[in-house]
Amino acid sequence: MELPVTTPDSGGKKKGSYTIETKNLSYALPSLYDEFSWIFCCKNPKRPQKFIIKDVNCEARPGEITAIAGPSGAGKTTLLEILAGKISPTKVTGEVLVNGHPVNAKCFRRLSGYVTQEDALFPLLTVEETLMYSALLRLQGGKKEAANRVGVLIKELGLEQVTGARVGGGSNRGISGGERRRVSIGVELVHDPAVILIDEPTSGLDSASALHVISLLQVMVAHQGKTIVLTIHQPGFRILELFDRLVLLSNGGVLHNGSLEYLEERIKFSGLQIPPHINVLEFAIDVTGSIVIYTSETPNVHFHIKDHGEKKESLRKYDEGFTVSNHNDMVDKCPSYANSYVEEISILGGRFCKNIFRTKQLFATRIIQALVAGFILGSIFMNADNNLGQVALQTRLGFFAFSLTFLLSTMTEGLPIFLQERTIFMRETSRGAYRVSSYVVANTIVFLPFLLMVGLLYSVPVYWLVGLRGSMDGFLYFAMVVWIVLLMSNSFTACFSALVPTFIMGTSIIAGLMGSFFLFSGYFLSKEKIPSYWIFMHYLSLFKYPFECFLINEYGGKGGKRCLESERGECKLFAIDFLKQQDLKESLKWTNLAVMLSFILGYRVLCYLILWCRCYRTRN
Repeated sequence: MELPVTTPDSGGKKKGSYTIETKNLSYALPSLYDEFSWIFCCKNPKRPQKFIIKDVNCEARPGEITAIAGPSGAGKTTLLEILAGKISPTKVTGEVLVNGHPVNAKCFRRLSGYVTQEDALFPLLTVEETLMYSALLRLQGGKKEAANRVGVLIKELGLEQVTGARVGGGSNRGISGGERRRVSIGVELVHDPAVILIDEPTSGLDSASALHVISLLQVMVAHQGKTIVLTIHQPGFRILELFDRLVLLSNGGVLHNGSLEYLEERIKFSGLQIPPHINVLEFAIDVTGSIVIYTSETPNVHFHIKDHGEKKESLRKYDEGFTVSNHNDMVDKCPSYANSYVEEISILGGRFCKNIFRTKQLFATRIIQALVAGFILGSIFMNADNNLGQVALQTRLGFFAFSLTFLLSTMTEGLPIFLQERTIFMRETSRGAYRVSSYVVANTIVFLPFLLMVGLLYSVPVYWLVGLRGSMDGFLYFAMVVWIVLLMSNSFTACFSALVPTFIMGTSIIAGLMGSFFLFSGYFLSKEKIPSYWIFMHYLSLFKYPFECFLINEYGGKGGKRCLESERGECKLFAIDFLKQQDLKESLKWTNLAVMLSFILGYRVLCYLILWCRCYRTRN
């Protein structure tokens, strides 16, 4: 595939450019004491700090590709995360300067593009859809402006042949690794950032794909004057030639900061000879112990003067086509959200819908499961109330209890999907793509019709086959309760997916809480027999309120005069008397629905607060 050689017309406007510089930058690995210092109060034990990077002085200029290289554990990714604002400035000593001024982390995150090492993309969206949704969320001007930008970007990235192919990933087959990597870069390029930060762009790629990706970045540097900083482990010779500046790290310190030729001269100055068939960087990484650590006090005037000359030449090269932005310009250009609150909900809702309908495990399986479960349960409990007596009553109560167990437990299968979305959500919100509240509201709205459909597919067969109260108002109330139960379970799962770190921990916590809710629902143990110190679990139970709704709907109202137990032709227990025994009133039929709706709202608000706290910690 040929590399793109053209770039979009900027309309004759000079683009702002940014020089990134670090001064005595250090970052120590947080200790266990630092994480739980509030427990120790005034105690401040002196513990030796383990520095990941220490006294780092380097810079990245516009119109250049700056590569951060070094052996594993040298601190490459950590340095890039600090530059990208992913690590809180409060945990870092030293300075990060943009055009000579302290960086405004919030504005810089929105003006720059940061590509992580792992591709966090929706596997079921096509390449064009992935870029389009990113453009809609990051650009002003609506669909027309976004479509124009995506069309240009696809040509720049050389993705024309896979425009309609799904991204894929994991068990979902899709585009190749190199193409997926270019899509990840494209997602961060839709708003045309002046600074691009990429972590290991060639990781997991073959030599041809790796060269294609770096060549693409070189074209952007040559035509658009972007400041590109990337980390790389051991690049091949052809890739190494495309780098303008090299920052070589070892054990958190800078061994070299300058051009490749400058590094070669430093190695020779150290008395070392580069063997044939080995590139300069590979040899430098092997002999890191023999190269003097580079600091501002290092007495090496010859190399300092030469590198200063290179700097002047580089400044002259990019200043012809691009203007240097000052600190005030960056603050002025700091973009707010590209869309209104309603527009964000609409865009995110559309993306949610496509992911749901294309996720067979969540869509087709849930529909089939609801239908099959409705028919099977209906056939098992068919006409269970034809006979009067305690056994028939217990059978009907068992049906209600099992229905709730099925409805509440099956929604936890959406946990891995929520966890996958959370990774993408954290990346997008950290770059200012949309509001946290928009995400939560859009997620809630999209699931309303989907779960309504699932609830109806379950309710229609099971209600009439079991032979519940034969009236349309009874059926509609039953279906509404089923729908609200599904929404409660969905909100509960969404809340804990925002909280738990892994799928295994999430399933363990959710399963444990669901079991506790069932135990304290009042089905196994009446409220009067629950110990006072556990009574709060009875009122927090997700089983209690819909279970009571089912009982009132079946045995209250017009069905209250039904006979449930008789002896020698004389009725011993009417339905209304059974409800009195259970301490249930007719008014609870609607009060419980209000409580269930408050559970849905409460878990969604809690989900929002957890996600907001996560984003706040990331931003600050």
